[in-house]
Amino acid sequence: MISVEDWALIRRLVADGVPQRQVARDLGVGRSTVARAVASDRPPKYERPAVPTAFMPFEPLVRQLLKDHPDMPATVIAERVGWTGSITWFRDHVRRLRPEHRPVDPSDRLTWLPGDAAQCDLWFPPKKIPLEDGSTTLLPVMVITCAHSRFMVGKMLPTRHAEDLLLGMWELLQQLGWVPRRLIWDNESGIGRGKRHAEGVGAFTGTLATTLQRLKPYDPESKGIVERRNGFFETSFMPGRSFASPADFDAQFADWLTKANARVVRTIKVRPIDLVVADRSAMLPLPPVAPATGWVNRVRLGRDYYVRVDSNDYSVDPAVIGRFVDVHADLARVEVRHDGRLVARHDRVWARGMTIADPAHVGAAKVLREQFQQPRSATDAHEGLVRDLADYDRAFGLVDGLVDTVTTDGEVA
Repeated sequence: MISVEDWALIRRLVADGVPQRQVARDLGVGRSTVARAVASDRPPKYERPAVPTAFMPFEPLVRQLLKDHPDMPATVIAERVGWTGSITWFRDHVRRLRPEHRPVDPSDRLTWLPGDAAQCDLWFPPKKIPLEDGSTTLLPVMVITCAHSRFMVGKMLPTRHAEDLLLGMWELLQQLGWVPRRLIWDNESGIGRGKRHAEGVGAFTGTLATTLQRLKPYDPESKGIVERRNGFFETSFMPGRSFASPADFDAQFADWLTKANARVVRTIKVRPIDLVVADRSAMLPLPPVAPATGWVNRVRLGRDYYVRVDSNDYSVDPAVIGRFVDVHADLARVEVRHDGRLVARHDRVWARGMTIADPAHVGAAKVLREQFQQPRSATDAHEGLVRDLADYDRAFGLVDGLVDTVTTDGEVA
């Protein structure tokens, strides 16, 4: 077999008008070789002739199993078909056949209209954040990207619970200033699983008059814009940065997003800050009444005068022990009220398993405990119980009887 270079030379010489006989004589090859090279439309390639192998009798059975179960492991297939040879060689053949029987999942090119959708996701920065108790942990960052303009907003959250996710969404939508007609999420547990939204999500979207769309599993393309932004954050924002607290992270991230939204996006060839004007003009306005968000609970205050929010305990004025109190917490504060009166206010702590006590509450509890433990004297116990005994005589009708006896006998019995 001639080389690719000889094949190209033969075709060029014949194309230039050199007789095939002379080409064969000058190159030292047979005239039939020259004729085949001229007639061939592709370079010569050595191909080993197919010969029967030990796998060929099993191939129809393997194909049938792959047709019904395209993800069946090669070891299981080998057992089902009765293969006794080399399992490595068998795996190579199964690997060759498997793509032919795997279902195809094509993805379409999506077009995003102004104001139509915003893609939401949680990004976990690969750096631990210091918390109030001195510990460090990885915290989620909620990111919302407008699909049409690629405009981005983001904020760090303490947990992935539904309460904190709704608080984060509401705060980011306020930063955006408008409400997209669709909020696209994947199957985040705090947003919903299966066919049902998490508790509070339906009321939240109803107040905003928008639609929260949760994607089906294995559909990453429908949320690819915000997914790609997560990688962008890790390569462009994170390198060389350190953070003293979640608030410090938010400050640095917000400053960087201002610059990132002013850069030209390669796919749309325009800056998000310029395109977001058209995006916002097609969105819905913020509702006149804020949606109900945050951690909300109504409990009877126990003797230890603490209420729990997430995993932390916060002190309450012990004067309302035994009464119902309403607890409300957002990302920054925890407030407790009794009949509308504020009885506790704390900064929310993002660390876990902590007890947050107000010194005023501890002092008031000490005074109440001392008063309860002081013994009461007998005089104090009967104070306020003195009464004229004649009241009991009149109550039982004894006074009239005494008067009649004195009048009739002339003496007092």
